[in-house]
Amino acid sequence: MINKCMGCGATFQCEDPKKEGYVASCDYEKVSLCKRCFRIKNYGDYQVINKDSNDYKIIFDEIKEKNKLILFLCDILTIDNSLEQLNYFKGNVILIITKKDLLPKSVKEGKILNYISKNFNLNVIDTLFVSSVKNYNLDHLMNLIEKYKVDNKVYVVGNTNAGKSTLINSIAKSYSNKNANITSSILPATTIDLIYVKLNDELTLIDTPGIVYSDNYLFGESPKEIKIITPKVEIKPRTYQIKPNQSLIIGNYARIDYLGEEKNSFTLYLSNNIKVKRINLKTNNVLKELKKHEFSVSKARDIVINGLCFCKIVNDAKLSVYVKNGVRVYQRPNLI
Repeated sequence: MINKCMGCGATFQCEDPKKEGYVASCDYEKVSLCKRCFRIKNYGDYQVINKDSNDYKIIFDEIKEKNKLILFLCDILTIDNSLEQLNYFKGNVILIITKKDLLPKSVKEGKILNYISKNFNLNVIDTLFVSSVKNYNLDHLMNLIEKYKVDNKVYVVGNTNAGKSTLINSIAKSYSNKNANITSSILPATTIDLIYVKLNDELTLIDTPGIVYSDNYLFGESPKEIKIITPKVEIKPRTYQIKPNQSLIIGNYARIDYLGEEKNSFTLYLSNNIKVKRINLKTNNVLKELKKHEFSVSKARDIVINGLCFCKIVNDAKLSVYVKNGVRVYQRPNLI
């Protein structure tokens, strides 16, 4: 009898439909998926589970102590200092940069690798770009796993929505006679507990709950808004020649006021579904009720609104950035 959901790893229970792992009592001994995973897979019905983040931290901390091969996944759009947490793992770590298909094809991998090498001191044995959607570099990844694995168990970790479950499903489909049934979605914290996917006698991939940060724009958003905010296809950068005292309004989510004295160039990288408009900041107060952040940015810097977008700025700039309360906004050297 299966007592754990094969989609999210949650232990089955019949008492509370609002908690993870719920199944109807009449189905307890017959199903392989909890009600939540079943509805995500079949209806796109994303039920938010309010689970204590400390539970995820306990799992994550236990994995840190294991002398195993770790695949640490990072979404290519969220490269920041959270990468440095991989240095705490005692096992060997391969950094996997996921969702390569989201950036324009003109962006070269070498440039991103140089950026990571220059800005972060990471203790990794290798770095690889992948796209689970395009099956890009999966052969190379499997060769690296075979080369570096300590035994037949390999952990797949990373921030929520880094693409862990999607990658494991793609590997299982291409490299075993079994199809993994892990639930993948754009909703943060879809995976609840460890999920063991045995590809063969020599290799089991272990999916883990994503690390959830409350300073991400997706945190607390409705499934409808998450679908709008999260890019699914190659991003089309939008460049604006901004005059002093102009603003960019990013959907209903954020506002960037330019307070400089010279014309400047801003390029936004964000979901193609989000509408952006340029306004006169002195005559329009839209979104000014949001939390204000002020920046003095030197040339060739990005402003990052965590989980929403980043803005490449060409020249020096003074900015006011308005976002919902709790979202991290920061600057970094131009990624692209």
